[in-house]
Amino acid sequence: QLELVESGGGLVQPGGSLRLSCAASGFTSDNYAIGWFRQAPGKEREGVSCISKSGDSTNYADSVKGRFTISRDNAKNTVYLQMNSLKPEDTAIYYCAHGRLLLFSVCVLTLKDYYYWGQGTQVTVSS
Repeated sequence: QLELVESGGGLVQPGGSLRLSCAASGFTSDNYAIGWFRQAPGKEREGVSCISKSGDSTNYADSVKGRFTISRDNAKNTVYLQMNSLKPEDTAIYYCAHGRLLLFSVCVLTLKDYYYWGQGTQVTVSS
């Protein structure tokens, strides 16, 4: 019933761009967060960006701020992550997740606030 499906990953050169998509289904709550997280080999999973259902709240990790942009199309139940100026250190498996909003509908990037996860999509940045 509850499903998140990521797509759009691939192999790109440094400085290139990718757009990831997260298609969500089965979520009927009036408001929630969708977050993008990534995990590189040997590292802990870390938050990348998040957005509220309304789109009024967004958040970015410092490492991607100014390069990545999160957006959503509620008519398509899809959240996007536009990734520009990609760096080798962006290489990871990227996951989207469904989670809670804090007071005043603020989305956050802490793992404890997310409950449902997609299968992940591989992003590799290499020359």
